[in-house]
This record gives sequence, C-alpha cells and structure tokens, in this order.
Amino acid sequence: MSIANVLLVDDETPFVVTMTKRLLKRDLHTVSAFSGEEALLTLEIDGSIEVVILDVKMPGMDGIEALREIKKRHPLVEVIMLTGHATVDTAIEGMKLGAFDYLTKPCDMDLLVSKVREAAGRKRQIEDRIFGVRLKGIAGKRE
Repeated sequence: MSIANVLLVDDETPFVVTMTKRLLKRDLHTVSAFSGEEALLTLEIDGSIEVVILDVKMPGMDGIEALREIKKRHPLVEVIMLTGHATVDTAIEGMKLGAFDYLTKPCDMDLLVSKVREAAGRKRQIEDRIFGVRLKGIAGKRE
C-alpha cells in the first residue's frame, strides 16, 4: 500500500510532471490537477485522496480560494500549501482556513514527504475516531 494518496495541484506543467515522478518514487500514489477548479473536480471523482499539495499562485481560482472550497466540500482532506511566492499574510490565511502546513518552493523532498505522511496519518486518525463513534452509536441502539 502507498504511504498516501496525493493530489498535486499546480498550473506549471513541468513542475507537476517532475514532482509527480519524484513523489511516485517515494511510494506516494499521486494524481495531478493544473487548476483549483480541476482539483475540486478530481476530489469529487476520486474519494481516495488523503492529501492535497496545493500551489498558492494560480490563474483563475488561486490556492487560497481552492483551499476554502476543498475544506468546505471535503473537510477531512488535508491540504499542504506550496508556493514560490511566500508571504506571511498568505501563510496565516491558509492556516486559518485549515491548511495542514505551508511550504515554500523549492521544497526539500524529504520534508515534503514527511509532511504528507503526517497529514495522511492525521486524516486516518480522524476517520478512525468517526468510525468508532458511529460504531458505538450503532451498538448502543441494539442494547
């Protein structure tokens, strides 16, 4: 089994192609999207995505808008913001909207993979807790 199911979102095709190869070599099942809108569509279609690596600066729907929509529609999916244009305000806004972390390009691959593992682990823990609560509720109804 892969370490995590990842959606990589960036409008720069060469970056996406290179990063996808690098993530796949590290046992991360990776799919790509080239815009915020495409990312949302991909999340609707592929329910196995655990972590989104999301570029902040993109034409059309930028990363902050995409983050807002991802967290609204898929609250358990973890999002790591990635940007070459880091600003403190953008980082703060991303974290307030529920981003798991905020990294700058170029990003150290070991750090990124570590963050993806942490984020996927957190998502799985929350899902396990929700499942446990539901199971207790079902068991309680039978008593």
